[in-house]
Amino acid sequence: MAASMPHAATSALPHVTAARPLPLPVTCPAAKMALCRAGRCGALRLWGPAPPLLAALRPLPVLSLPTKASSRWALGARWLRGRYERFLQRSFPRLYALHSAFTAGLEALLADAREVRQIRQTMAREGLSAAQLNYRDMERLRQFRRDVLKAVPVALIAIPPFANFLVLLLMYFFPRQFLIRHFWTPRQQQQFSEENHSARRAAYAAVLSCLDTAVQSLPEQRLQHRLRELCLQVQRGRHPRVAELCAVRALFSGPALRLAELRAAHVRALSRVLFLTPLLPSVLVRRRLRGHLLEIRHLDGALARLGLAQLSEEELRAACYLRGLNPSQLSAAQCRAWLEQWLGLSCMLQASEASLLANSMVLLSLNYAGAEQ
Repeated sequence: MAASMPHAATSALPHVTAARPLPLPVTCPAAKMALCRAGRCGALRLWGPAPPLLAALRPLPVLSLPTKASSRWALGARWLRGRYERFLQRSFPRLYALHSAFTAGLEALLADAREVRQIRQTMAREGLSAAQLNYRDMERLRQFRRDVLKAVPVALIAIPPFANFLVLLLMYFFPRQFLIRHFWTPRQQQQFSEENHSARRAAYAAVLSCLDTAVQSLPEQRLQHRLRELCLQVQRGRHPRVAELCAVRALFSGPALRLAELRAAHVRALSRVLFLTPLLPSVLVRRRLRGHLLEIRHLDGALARLGLAQLSEEELRAACYLRGLNPSQLSAAQCRAWLEQWLGLSCMLQASEASLLANSMVLLSLNYAGAEQ
């Protein structure tokens, strides 16, 4: 019985093995590799295959191109692009100019989209409204929204099958109407700015005529006389002072001259000054005009907080152009002086006096020195 007890203990604990003497150190590399293989095989025979769950949790191998291979691909793509562009420039110079403008425009558009997304994320994170942004962020949002609204009709035209060929033809022959500013060449940007300002300037006479007609129905005789004299002097070529406009500001929040009571012809003429379509119903035209004027007023407040000295020459000219002045024949100092006059008036006005802000786009820019070109 005593002899059977060790045998029973051994069968109850099958994993316990008898002690073996330590092996001597192996120095041969081939012998080391053979022992490693034997150890792995013995472990597999002893423990068996890994469970399915543990096998599923093992990390998968990551397949990635080596750094040298990826850089080689990038260099190859850049080389092919360079050869293609040189071929276009040598064989089809006009097509190359369009290709360069499209490539640069696409990069600028994507950069603007990324910046707008960051601005939107900042607004959502900090709980800011558009009126609380700084000047550059506010202007970037305004311009990007206008670009998107201009691109929406083109996208709708391209929805039907095979209509994209028609869209390409329209973009080629009518770039000012069907392309946004990112895809214009520098020459086209200057040309289209002049054409747009010429169309806007054609509405200045209609604005002054409608303003003179509205003055005649004002109840206040003294202010009526001062505003009528001001309109006559502007029509004769004199540039008004900001103090003269502020002296009659009360009329533009009262009957006949406030934005809600302007005649339809007056509203449509002002909408052309702000590059808004006058072909919509008068209710929509008036609503869009008011929204754009309040937006310019918010921009003026942000610009006053920033300071005109912080603007580059390009930003100065863009700010003048938005507010009715053609800066193509003006120096940077003249643009800055005009913006100082504009901000001096705009920052004094209330939201109820938006009509004066709209009419001042004509009164302050029509006879400014050098702008009549």
